[in-house]
Amino acid sequence: MTETNTAPTTEVTLGSRTLQVPAGGLFDRYRMQPDLDEVARDPRVTSVDFFRNQPKVEVESRIGRTFTPNFYYAMSSARLTMLAPMSALRDRLPAPLDPLEAVPGFGLASVLLFRYDVADIDFYTEAAVGIAVKPPHHGPLGAIDLLAALKNNHLDSYVLSLPVNTEIAQVRGHDGYGFPKWVTDIDVDITAQSVTGRVLNDSGGTDFELRALTPRQKRHRSGTAVSSLTSYTHFDGGWHATFNQTNALVSGTALFPRHVETRLGEGRISDDIRSLRPTRTLMFDVMTHGQAALHMPRVISLD
Repeated sequence: MTETNTAPTTEVTLGSRTLQVPAGGLFDRYRMQPDLDEVARDPRVTSVDFFRNQPKVEVESRIGRTFTPNFYYAMSSARLTMLAPMSALRDRLPAPLDPLEAVPGFGLASVLLFRYDVADIDFYTEAAVGIAVKPPHHGPLGAIDLLAALKNNHLDSYVLSLPVNTEIAQVRGHDGYGFPKWVTDIDVDITAQSVTGRVLNDSGGTDFELRALTPRQKRHRSGTAVSSLTSYTHFDGGWHATFNQTNALVSGTALFPRHVETRLGEGRISDDIRSLRPTRTLMFDVMTHGQAALHMPRVISLD
């Protein structure tokens, strides 16, 4: 659920924005520069080995000086990957981005749900609608690009919508990264048995809802199932690339899943999904336990 006023909070400033964060939480205590040994004592955190070889670096950003990467020590996620017509995908992509072609005439669209239980910016939930795009400076060989991306566990993406349920996640994501983030109620529950998620709209009704059985899960030793995603945003007059690494600890995939129910309502998430005209769900990926490191965006050239 969205943050409430029942828990004690403290005031912080990010760039030109003043907001409330949980008093005594990780952000309040460490301001993005955590004590990993202290984090490791949290029973929800399996280990912090994934983060020990990724030293924090202090950088200047649109939200002031901050430390990067942003660490997520205990998280879960669910992703629906769907075929969608290339024409619909191109209509939603700004030039010069181009969708990655999966099969002739069709590319890939995704709907994702996230639950971050232990993170540098404390607990929050998130939803996303994205389009898989060709890596910059690549030619027309979409199928080869797709095979290479899947083999190397790396994809490139453009995000259409990215609502969150806390103010600090919205400010950092929108002001700092240039993502289309807003604050709303988002309920996400991901267990070994089932996945449920519901995103509310501005009037309190359903924007998007997902219910599904969780694919069979497999445990991975930390560092052996690491994937990455590069997302592109345009702000301050130029293009930026944001790099994210995910360390899957327990995960599974269902191909052409049967036990997935989605409901489109009224709101920005459902509007984005409808605009992509998805035709078939290819995969349902669920990570019941994992970690991530999200880097601050860097300026790139897409010319």
